[in-house]
Amino acid sequence: MEDKKIICVDCGKEFLFTVSEQEFYAEKGFENDPKRCIDCRKAYKRNKNFGRR
Repeated sequence: MEDKKIICVDCGKEFLFTVSEQEFYAEKGFENDPKRCIDCRKAYKRNKNFGRR
């Protein structure tokens, strides 16, 4: 395995999907690579959870 460069679907910035992150994803059973960078993932979760209050 090696680090992967991925383009965020929300902001268009390139981010690194590191080997350790890939191992974590595999350990959790996730089959797809992330689509969003860390900042956009946090914003997505924050906005998604905001409506539940």
